[in-house]
Amino acid sequence: MTLHSAFASELTWPDYAAAVQDGSTPMLIPLGSMEQHGCHMPLHVDVLLPTEFARRVASEIGALVAPAFTYGYKSQQKCGGGNHMPGTTSLDGMTLVNALKDVIKEFARHGVRKFCMVNGHFENSWFIVEAIDLALRELRWDGITDVKVVVLSYWDFVDQEAITKLYPDGFPGWDLEHGGVLETSLMLALHPELVHLDRAVDVVPASFPPYDVYPVKPELTPAAGTLSSPKEASVEKGHILLEVCTRGIVAALRAEFG
Repeated sequence: MTLHSAFASELTWPDYAAAVQDGSTPMLIPLGSMEQHGCHMPLHVDVLLPTEFARRVASEIGALVAPAFTYGYKSQQKCGGGNHMPGTTSLDGMTLVNALKDVIKEFARHGVRKFCMVNGHFENSWFIVEAIDLALRELRWDGITDVKVVVLSYWDFVDQEAITKLYPDGFPGWDLEHGGVLETSLMLALHPELVHLDRAVDVVPASFPPYDVYPVKPELTPAAGTLSSPKEASVEKGHILLEVCTRGIVAALRAEFG
């Protein structure tokens, strides 16, 4: 059958059931956060980006995209500026784990057997793994043993060739790419109406000690909230990222799901 939308939530239940009940249709679950992304971008960058990657990939491999997780685990200072920043609205780890575990089990109840977690917020990573582990264990208790889950973050598909094009003056590292060139370029390509480059702050890359202190020291986070400068972001770089990441994710899921 031909589905009119890649988004599962936009289907009628009979169309949804027909698509997933035999287990052949992968379900892509975007996971993001509500987190400040500097003075020039909105709070839901980490939701918009994985959702769009999931949509593009789903159209290539015949998958469906689940509603995104719009809240994520607590922002950490060295990769997201810190949970103390205004606008950043986070979940306790076990809240995220239990919600994702329940969603996986529900989709499995419908018939889904192939999952891909498309992460857009670094801090979610280990809680995604814990949710999968618990879901698979509980599904085995119900006799469901044929579920396969792929976990990925879109930025891990940016290859060295793309990095050279994106950062001709030197790559600051993924840990400091919060609100910087990568996310800003993608948003310029996908949602330019939500980006205000005239308000972007050309910050010096953040510098942190090789250890953590709690409560965090707010003065270690640049006042603008970004951990590196977005000044070299562009629409062209956004399209480079869209192409290389989508291509990489599609190849990965074809390899894993057949």
